[in-house]
Amino acid sequence: MVDSRRIAKSIDRFGDRFIARIFTDAEQQAADSRGDRNLYFAKRFAAKEAIYKALSGAGLAGLGWREADISNNGRGAPEVTLAGACKTALERLTPDGYNAVINLSLTDEPPYAMAFVVLSVDGPRDQAAGDSR
Repeated sequence: MVDSRRIAKSIDRFGDRFIARIFTDAEQQAADSRGDRNLYFAKRFAAKEAIYKALSGAGLAGLGWREADISNNGRGAPEVTLAGACKTALERLTPDGYNAVINLSLTDEPPYAMAFVVLSVDGPRDQAAGDSR
C-alpha cells in the first residue's frame, strides 16, 4: 500500500529524476494521459514493491525499479512485463517444465493505492494425479 501524497512529494522534490529512476518510459507515457498522475504512479510503485517482495525468494539482490513494467491490457486489467534481474529471479523460482504466471491486482481509495501480486505456475499435469492422456 502506498500513499499517493508520498509519491507526489518525491515528484515535487526530485522531479523527472525520480520518475525516470522508478518508472519505465511506457509507464511515464501512460501516466501523462491520466487525470491523476500521482495516483497512477502510486499504483505502479505499489505494484513494483509487491512484485519485488514476491521475487525475493529467488535470492537475487538489486532488482531494478525499471525492470518491472506495469501496463494495462485491452480490457484494462494490469499486466506485468519483467526484464533483467527481475526476469532472472522469476525464472529461478519457476520449476522446470512450467510457465510462470503473475497475477496483479491494483486498487485505490485516494490518497491510497494498493497492489496485490500472486506468483503461480502453469504447466504439465501431474501424471500421478490421474491424467489420462
